[in-house]
Amino acid sequence: MTKEPRLSHIDEDGKAVMVDVSAKETSSRIATARGTVLMQPKTMALVQEGGMKKGDVLSVARLAGIMGAKKTPELIPLCHPFALQKIDIEFSLDPDRNAIDIEATCKVSGQTGVEMEALTAVSVAALTIYDMCKAVDRTMQLTDIRLLAKSGGQSGDFRADGHDQ
Repeated sequence: MTKEPRLSHIDEDGKAVMVDVSAKETSSRIATARGTVLMQPKTMALVQEGGMKKGDVLSVARLAGIMGAKKTPELIPLCHPFALQKIDIEFSLDPDRNAIDIEATCKVSGQTGVEMEALTAVSVAALTIYDMCKAVDRTMQLTDIRLLAKSGGQSGDFRADGHDQ
């Protein structure tokens, strides 16, 4: 008989609780997330040319994403705080799609995973791109924010279709 999966942040009485990870072994954990910002062609051109009045969009978005990952436990209830050992954020500009793809990888040696930190990094970077470009394009869309891969921990590795970490 297979044990039914249950929500880990809800106790037997239905109350929200922080998961007790004290018995878990410390291990190397890595998570990678991705998301996309879709924009008008003129907005893409301005980003590529460095023509936004607020400054270098991608440099600011990278810093914001890193800060977001570090602040995840302050933003997401019941998320465990720990010292991230690496946060890497990469941008791919695709003028054919008028898209900026954002990929964030977070690493830690800890007792719980870093999926939320990677997802938060992508989300905050995308929001920052929107903020820096909204004066010329309020039609931008933040799309497809998702976990691509994670490794380490009791639940093992996860890979979204077609992704190698």
